[in-house]
Amino acid sequence: MGCCSGRCVLIFLFTLQLITAVERQVFDFLGYQWAPIMVNFLQIIVAILGLFGTIQYRPRHVILYLAWTVLWVGWNVFVSCLYLDLGGLSKDSDILSLGISSHHSWWQDNGPGCESKGLPSSGWQSQENPRLIVLNCWLEYQYIEVLHCIIQLLISLLGFVYACYVVSTFSQEEESFNFMGEFYHPSKPSQLFL
Repeated sequence: MGCCSGRCVLIFLFTLQLITAVERQVFDFLGYQWAPIMVNFLQIIVAILGLFGTIQYRPRHVILYLAWTVLWVGWNVFVSCLYLDLGGLSKDSDILSLGISSHHSWWQDNGPGCESKGLPSSGWQSQENPRLIVLNCWLEYQYIEVLHCIIQLLISLLGFVYACYVVSTFSQEEESFNFMGEFYHPSKPSQLFL
């Protein structure tokens, strides 16, 4: 196994995907967005299984990752469309909080360079969910969320390609093994009858 083999690259991609998914999970927890919390949790579990399958030469775990990656890509495209208000979706809807609460993206109030103006002392207590008034952000919150999705999409697409390569490599290694402790080489057909 070389340092730049497909298996090593896939292990690196799984590790990178785990780090970015955990980071995304933390900020979704801070914003009480329940649908992304559940989907990110599944992504973390499947990435761990894929990592385990790659390290332990278990192609079924990597195939599970491949199947999940198709759903994960679809989820990230959906979230991107939601935050960009494409396809009849609206970032102001309660879809991501599952209608349980009216919480929103944590980045909406705490984005990079955002200045927040406090609420007036009178009258805000009667509101159900008072919000800070956010002024002058360097980057709007919806673009930060879309950037998270784009990073996940890029890593997932690279992971998909390398996972396909690793599964085909694993299956070729299984086919060339003759269960007597030796590998079959087509140049030496007499080796089968030893």
